[in-house]
Amino acid sequence: MALDFISRFIKKLYGGENEASSLTNSDTLAFFNTLGRKKEVFKSQKKHEVGMYNCGPTVYAFAHIGNLRSYVFADTLRKTLEYNGFKVNQVINITDVGHLTDDEDQGEDKIELGAKRENKTAKEISDFFTEAFLEDLATLNIQTGSITFPKATEHILEQIAFIQTLEEKGYTYKTSDGIYFDTSKFPAYGKLGNINVKGLKEGSRVEKNLEKKHGTDFALWKFSPLASSGQAARQQEWPSPWGVGFPGWHIECSAMSMKYLGKTFDIHTGGIDHIPVHHNNEIAQSEAATGKTFVKYWLHNEFLTIEGRKISKSLGNTIYLKNITDRGISPLSYRFWLLTSHYRTMVNFTWEALEGAQTALFKIHKLFVEKWGKKIGAVSALYAKKFKSFLNDDLDTPKVVALLFELAKDERVSNADKRATILEFDKVLSVGFREFNLELQEMLRTKIAPEKLPEPVRKILAEREKTRAEKNWQKADELRAKILDLGFEVQDTENGQEVYLKH
Repeated sequence: MALDFISRFIKKLYGGENEASSLTNSDTLAFFNTLGRKKEVFKSQKKHEVGMYNCGPTVYAFAHIGNLRSYVFADTLRKTLEYNGFKVNQVINITDVGHLTDDEDQGEDKIELGAKRENKTAKEISDFFTEAFLEDLATLNIQTGSITFPKATEHILEQIAFIQTLEEKGYTYKTSDGIYFDTSKFPAYGKLGNINVKGLKEGSRVEKNLEKKHGTDFALWKFSPLASSGQAARQQEWPSPWGVGFPGWHIECSAMSMKYLGKTFDIHTGGIDHIPVHHNNEIAQSEAATGKTFVKYWLHNEFLTIEGRKISKSLGNTIYLKNITDRGISPLSYRFWLLTSHYRTMVNFTWEALEGAQTALFKIHKLFVEKWGKKIGAVSALYAKKFKSFLNDDLDTPKVVALLFELAKDERVSNADKRATILEFDKVLSVGFREFNLELQEMLRTKIAPEKLPEPVRKILAEREKTRAEKNWQKADELRAKILDLGFEVQDTENGQEVYLKH
């Protein structure tokens, strides 16, 4: 009854369905490409390898839950690619200079502003909030060990070299406050998302710098406000061929992504707010510099609102992961809640919805840990096929979540096989089943006294002890495997060999 209630709850609250209307070939991987504005079959440049760049944070404040949606999406994408057998070279940039307060070419640098606010150095501010960001990722079960996190301040020479290339090719011009990219020289400007450039000139991007030739032109290098006097007006400035200053916001992504992934790479992600300006600027400067396609697949996640309103400090509705944990809710419940909606769907956060997601996830965890025993059976081929098919269809995680509940109440699948299948799902979902299973296995480990072991096991243990004393580690490993075949596990400790039941 509890599972029936939770299944209905998920369907009502999130629109999930227990059955797909049609199943695509589970081995066909397809994503909605913003560049072509349609779903496309994914083909990587290199066989079995993917280069992926995710627009990272500007590290002047804590990331709120809306910001973090982008990284749960990117992590789900990465794990889906890995589930399909790809090695993923993932890069998430750290913006620690150049992002101005109006998100274009005017205003104060957000890092410098944060430093003034806290009475600290710019580096202290960026280092602190970079660490906080990485901690948030870890809390959301996003493993960062294999991800490259390049910082803009550590790639100034690469950005200068990139601007020099654009200058040599005739794409730049100089104003009193910086070096700008001339978008009229790049006819395809605005192709990402089919942006109406004329509309941008007349509407959302009103020219604030009268020296700019076109409203869509953007800064590649900004001069120091006091460069002419030889004094540094900012904490973070560098010499360049054009004078003392700092790089514009957009150039870092092109310079760093190309350094780590090449002139053309497979996937670039970010929030939909990056489409009109930031990502179109990246494309323009990158393809102008190289003459090659910059990125093959552009994927963007939708906004998250809070109780129907845009997240805004002025509205006082900014929520951080700490606020979630302070209310006794697991951050993995937040990850799970995000997965109940498609990444291209706008989601509305409410505490009621999050608490409902936690209740639903807890029900499955309780069954997994307490009701279904401790054995791990075989992965259900039927459910694994559906799982992969849903993921490969543009990351349809709402159907995967519904499938999880369908599996939980399916009496045709043994409890041991349910546990194995859920662990398979969790390779991508990452909502704690794998970690809880390891904890459970550790709790269930039963140490067995030597005198209570079967005679064959005792004999092998004695032989292995002698082998270890002789430092014949290969033979010791072979004997460990024999003991495992007999249903027991050996752990080497400071006190010698300890034996546990195999689980």
